[in-house]
Amino acid sequence: MSRSVLVTGGNRGIGLAIAHAFAEAGDNVAVTYRSGDPPAGFLAVKCDITDAEQVEQAFKEIEEKQGPVEVLIANAGVNRDQLLLRMSEEDFTSVLETNLTGTFRMVKRASRQMLRARKGRIVLLSSVVGLLGSAGQANYAASKAGLVGFARSLARELGSRGITCNVVAPGFVDTDMTRALNDEQRSGILQQVPLGRYAEPEEVAATVRFLSSEEAAYITGAVIPVDGGLGMGH
Repeated sequence: MSRSVLVTGGNRGIGLAIAHAFAEAGDNVAVTYRSGDPPAGFLAVKCDITDAEQVEQAFKEIEEKQGPVEVLIANAGVNRDQLLLRMSEEDFTSVLETNLTGTFRMVKRASRQMLRARKGRIVLLSSVVGLLGSAGQANYAASKAGLVGFARSLARELGSRGITCNVVAPGFVDTDMTRALNDEQRSGILQQVPLGRYAEPEEVAATVRFLSSEEAAYITGAVIPVDGGLGMGH
């Protein structure tokens, strides 16, 4: 039975792969995007998740066109890498505002209808960096680590209503962002990954799709790494 699915930041990279995975399984998929071109084949809604009014309007449009959101995938995120002593307060707060507070806005709005329906699936996209830490990414790591505590609190708060909340923590994924690295940087990264390769976006999407399925109905508050072994033990 098709469900109403929302993927934030679903116009490229991991988000787009996730949107395709749900659509291929027969779900009705909406995606939010902040800039660039909307992806074809989905209900594409322009939305800056740092703006509460845009979030409200996006949900109203989605609810009108494909029904209340039953599955929320909070994938939208940004990074502004800089070493601590060079990192401005704007560098720090803007990343948290999108990655953590923006996710809070989306989850809060989606959970309203999920609570009424007494069912729902929420998956938050964190990062191996949120577990391991990374020099020059204190802001990004803090935002992604915050998602873990947020999700586990929601798992306890919403579980009695049949709503699960889990986290997927990708490692290095073969996207436009990592393709922009030079050969030396790419080689250095791969030396740290036991499987010796980057993840494909579709591998992350498959894990997200599983956590949103009936087969995963008894999994909540989990942090699932898709990182080739990079973050083992964290």
